[in-house]
Amino acid sequence: MTETSMNLIAEYYRLHLGELRAFVAKCTGGSAESEDIVQNVFLRLLNSGKMISAITLPCLVFSIARNLVADYWRHHKSVVQHETYVRMHVGESNPADEPSSVYAPAEITELLERGMARLSPKSRHIYAMNVMEGMRVAEISDTLGETYKSVENRLGAARKEIRSYMRRMLA
Repeated sequence: MTETSMNLIAEYYRLHLGELRAFVAKCTGGSAESEDIVQNVFLRLLNSGKMISAITLPCLVFSIARNLVADYWRHHKSVVQHETYVRMHVGESNPADEPSSVYAPAEITELLERGMARLSPKSRHIYAMNVMEGMRVAEISDTLGETYKSVENRLGAARKEIRSYMRRMLA
């Protein structure tokens, strides 16, 4: 950006800041973000590589402002939609409908232990080493002296069995 462009932007800022603030405040309904939008207009101007002249600057300023206001309203709309969704699906739900009131952590742990008891002793041991101790398949195979593929297959089958059991019990 040339020094003349920067001087032109600085002069425009000094002379027309109040006018741009009023425009943006009117477009955003006087929101608190209007000052931020005005500042972003001038930041974008300073960071743009476009050729700026005294003739193009006012149009460019108001085009950037209009685009930033449109972005503000799009964001505002998505925030409102999300808040509405949360209020409808989460905020006003009956406390008896919440998953935490249906199953306590102790009950889920008990179900998991019952599911693990259904596994063969070797699979149960491999599954416990993976889930409870956080060991990876390679570490388990080294510890037990079994091949990597064997441990991987047993762990996969154990996970599948536990998922199936938990799904049945929690349904």
